[in-house]
Amino acid sequence: MGFFDSDIVQQEAKQLFEDYQALINLGNNYGKFDREGKKLFIDQMEAMMDRYRVFMKRFELSEDFMAQMTVQQLKTQLGQFGVTPQQMFEQMNLTLERMKTELEKQP
Repeated sequence: MGFFDSDIVQQEAKQLFEDYQALINLGNNYGKFDREGKKLFIDQMEAMMDRYRVFMKRFELSEDFMAQMTVQQLKTQLGQFGVTPQQMFEQMNLTLERMKTELEKQP
């Protein structure tokens, strides 16, 4: 059975995508959140990045051809912006750390 033939993988990918989209949509109102709302949003984004990192690691470790093609496509797409997947995760973590710092400065 191929990597993408697994019902578990398909469900997890679908849920990850839906959760990410919902969080991004919610983030459009980040500036309107109170302090606790911002903390909650940052925590949820960190959890989302952890889930995404684990999911991508499964792709990388899989010997399935389609999983490996997906990893290569991601690397190619990010490479067009001069970024590796590792740099993407590091940049997102830096952004979240900056958001936390800004939040701590607020009264």
